[in-house]
Amino acid sequence: MTADPATAAERLSGVWNIVPTPFLDDGSLDVASLPTLTRFVADCGVDGMTILGVLGEAAKLSDAERGIVIRGVLAAAGDLPVCVGVTHPATDRAIAYAREAAAAGAHSVMLAPPALARPNDDAVLAHYLAVAVAVDLPVVVQDHPASSGVNMSVGLLATIAERAPNARVIKLEDEPSPPKIGRLLAARPDLRVLGGLGAIMLLEELRRGAVGTMTGFGFPDRLVEIVGRYRAGDEAGARETFHRIMPLIRFENQPGINLAIRKYLYQRRGAIATARLRAPGASLDAGTIADLELVLASVGLADRMHSPS
Repeated sequence: MTADPATAAERLSGVWNIVPTPFLDDGSLDVASLPTLTRFVADCGVDGMTILGVLGEAAKLSDAERGIVIRGVLAAAGDLPVCVGVTHPATDRAIAYAREAAAAGAHSVMLAPPALARPNDDAVLAHYLAVAVAVDLPVVVQDHPASSGVNMSVGLLATIAERAPNARVIKLEDEPSPPKIGRLLAARPDLRVLGGLGAIMLLEELRRGAVGTMTGFGFPDRLVEIVGRYRAGDEAGARETFHRIMPLIRFENQPGINLAIRKYLYQRRGAIATARLRAPGASLDAGTIADLELVLASVGLADRMHSPS
């Protein structure tokens, strides 16, 4: 368990890759791919990885399967820090998930607001405070209304940070994200903000003060290059690399099939054995795959469909 959440939170910067959960063709959990996936992510040069997020199909896993994924990834992660998604609509279950992650050796946990029939700030605040006090880990506050159905104001996020010192990292995915990042950091300059949204607004998020991004993408190594260039003061180089791969970022971000595209790319790169989503889940038709292959060729990545190592 992390002894100093404030110090641990400093590692939540750069590129944290949100990874999919691997399944076999019959829909069962692909345990054998967990170390392969973890090594793939580490070889991309990322600063950390996040498991059991929205696009990790966490809601489709049993509690026992969650434990298998957590232990399998952490066993292979070595020094690479791992953030574990612990979102659940019930506060006691979110606490149990967070404690499980902490006991397994997770670096941090990520928590979205609870789904409520009538969301209100007091209930959301109480949920976050209860989870934050239960673990001695950084709690990444996930602000993604598209998946949670909950809109969190700058004031609420600032109050969470004030009341829970270990909840001062925000994964901000409330569109448009750059203006809200600016407003949030103006209200609380001590916060650490990570972008997301498949990196589609990555440069603008960095310009507004984000310390990095926590997102998924079929080529995490390219995001590492962009953020690395930006942090080194080479904004022009970061922009050139970003614009070069933007057609793929755009294509992968298609609603409904974004995870299917990402898993296809991860399979092609040797990270996972199959591109299967657990039912109900989308699959790619032949036309979409053909379109994807054209995009890969257009951005110069067709010959890089292999492990980054």
